[in-house]
Amino acid sequence: MFDTVFGLPMHPLVVHATAVLVPLAALSVVLQVCWPRFRAWAGPLPAVLSLVGLVLTPLSTASGEALEEKVSESSLVERHAELGDQLLPFTIALFVFSAGFWWLDRQRHRLAAAAAPVIPTVEAASGGSTTLTAVKPAQTAVHNLARLRTATAIVGVLAVLAALGTGIQVGRIGHTGAKAAWSDASSAIV
Repeated sequence: MFDTVFGLPMHPLVVHATAVLVPLAALSVVLQVCWPRFRAWAGPLPAVLSLVGLVLTPLSTASGEALEEKVSESSLVERHAELGDQLLPFTIALFVFSAGFWWLDRQRHRLAAAAAPVIPTVEAASGGSTTLTAVKPAQTAVHNLARLRTATAIVGVLAVLAALGTGIQVGRIGHTGAKAAWSDASSAIV
């Protein structure tokens, strides 16, 4: 199933999509966490990109295993395959922390709006007297908002770490893949 497409090995085709979308997802997650203006514009986009990268990762691995059976064994191919097998936990973490950050940030904004103090109003009471009333936010809402801020910050740090780790791992995989693909070609040229 993961062998060829139109007579070409499927692995280079799938892996190029992975090599573009996974780093793009990692970059968007870092921007999501570190830049509030991007976060407001992007919404769930970083989580969606991370999910696409997560789906592409096993496809790249499966198509790579199919191609590995057809190429001659070498230490470079083995190293590339080992590194490729290690990408899935990174993309899982990237998706989970990105989606978690997005959800927590939304909850935090909703609770902040609900806990905001209300502008004082004047009410006319019977007998000609007036009463100044203002609703204070409930103490539990303020406490929950502080807890959500803390949780959002922690998940944000984990999301950035997952993004950095994912980006580094994709670079390592790509480097070993390029070395494996071109090592025979460069020796033939010389």
